[in-house]
Amino acid sequence: MDTVLTSIGLPAALAVVMFGLGLTLTLADFARIVREPRAVAVALATQVLLLPAVCFALVVASGLDPVLAVGMMLLAASPGGTTANLFSHLFRGDVALNITLTAVNSVLAVLTLPLVLGVAVAWFEPPLGGASVGLQFGKIAQVFAVVLVPVALGMLVRRASPSSADRADRPVRILSAVVLVLVIAGALVAERENLGTYLADVGIVTTLFCVCSLVAGFVVPRLFRVDHRQAVASAFEVGIHNSTLAIAVALTVLGDARLAVPAAVYGVLMFPLAAVAGWVLARRAPAREPVPLD
Repeated sequence: MDTVLTSIGLPAALAVVMFGLGLTLTLADFARIVREPRAVAVALATQVLLLPAVCFALVVASGLDPVLAVGMMLLAASPGGTTANLFSHLFRGDVALNITLTAVNSVLAVLTLPLVLGVAVAWFEPPLGGASVGLQFGKIAQVFAVVLVPVALGMLVRRASPSSADRADRPVRILSAVVLVLVIAGALVAERENLGTYLADVGIVTTLFCVCSLVAGFVVPRLFRVDHRQAVASAFEVGIHNSTLAIAVALTVLGDARLAVPAAVYGVLMFPLAAVAGWVLARRAPAREPVPLD
């Protein structure tokens, strides 16, 4: 069962999730970088540069097991999840900005994820059954395949037939949510004998990391005079990671279920924490916000 899950189920599951993302994207989403460079640049810098540094500090301070430490860094390097769009919509964030950030960060992850992962493995030196997971071309190509190819196919479908993409969007979103639950459950079941120990080990760290991600995602843009709605969008984009991608990379590219545990635990915790953050941010929303002066 584990072999079927790893070799067939996970790649197919991730393909569904990333294809669904592609169905919502157009080239105009990438063009928004030019129109709103500050909001996009600050959010991406927070996610790509600040979050791995914050995660590294938490992991070192907690004295986490090397394998789980690398799993945490894999999670930190994963792009924002598509659920960030939903949370942003519910709590009045700039959903268009979320779509842009998800699109750009999914492309960047092809380079940044193997880089962060390679540095983490070199630093923590986890025992992974002799596997070498440095910056090998083959592993970068695998990340490229599981991230970018399904997104590109989804975008091609939208470009060829926007109406078909719109009709497929809701069913694919529902299927993606089901897939996410099944993937998380599968990762936890695969390590069920050690689950209690892992939850004790990473529960606090993943909670702290999620809170730090949500806070940084909002506060850093505000420090750079990004408006409230865009900062809310950034908070969810930075705080809601693509746990499915992290789990899939751990199991299919790296071949070690222990690396998937932090992402699986995070995938369960991030939704209630994001809901609380959204409630707090909604209460702090200004009735009318002046346009910042450059």
